[in-house]
Amino acid sequence: MLSVTNLEVVYNDVVLVLRGISLGVPDGKIVALLGANGAGKTTTMRAITGLLDIHEGDITKGKINFAGRDITGAKPAEIVNRGISQVMEGRRIFAEMSVDENLRAGGFVNTNRKSTEEAYDRVMTLFPLLGNRRKSVAGYMSGGEQQMLAIGRALMQHPKLLILDEPSLGLAPMLVQQIRDIVVEINEQGTSVLLIEQNANMALSIAHHGYVMETGKMVMDGKPEKLLKDADVQEFYLGLRGEGERKSFKDVKHYKRRKRWLS
Repeated sequence: MLSVTNLEVVYNDVVLVLRGISLGVPDGKIVALLGANGAGKTTTMRAITGLLDIHEGDITKGKINFAGRDITGAKPAEIVNRGISQVMEGRRIFAEMSVDENLRAGGFVNTNRKSTEEAYDRVMTLFPLLGNRRKSVAGYMSGGEQQMLAIGRALMQHPKLLILDEPSLGLAPMLVQQIRDIVVEINEQGTSVLLIEQNANMALSIAHHGYVMETGKMVMDGKPEKLLKDADVQEFYLGLRGEGERKSFKDVKHYKRRKRWLS
């Protein structure tokens, strides 16, 4: 469904951020994109969704194809209309608006009233809590509730592909589990998912395929089982060293990753 091929992105005509990355999201699958802060995950999302311009970024090489069409450099509105929705890091809800108003805003591009109501009913089924908080001001909701709202708003567009940028960030473990289960259910209903995460355990527990980014390059990809067994993934993303031994806080605090990727 989504194919990114040899993509390079430059900011301010100077800074090369993405260095020839390639990835794919098959129809009906969940794909995880892992990487530390600064690896280039969010820039990858901006390139796919057409938001590079407002950040002074440009695609200088490569192609992005979605559902058989070239969307490289397309405008955000066109990309949304083609069936890609995103949930940005930090939720980015309309804090002064109600839950209901946020959801209706998410369905603005959907001109078919019946389709809009079907999407609304789907969101209410996935997130019963939102149904009880329809008139609540979104900015006064908890972090977990806001994340649910952000995902629900993105689903109001009836997307073919949902891109989630760090949905577990800042959430308690129980809420992370809830978000994880919701992503699985969304996928089972037929929506493909690109899950951008630092939480490798969560992402790889539900993904069909995974990619690892470092400093603007893809350094590893494969089935989740393969990635979870890799020593570098275990050490950096799961905090484990040999024989499943967990690092102490002191070790983590002074940790410097070994440059072993692709060795």
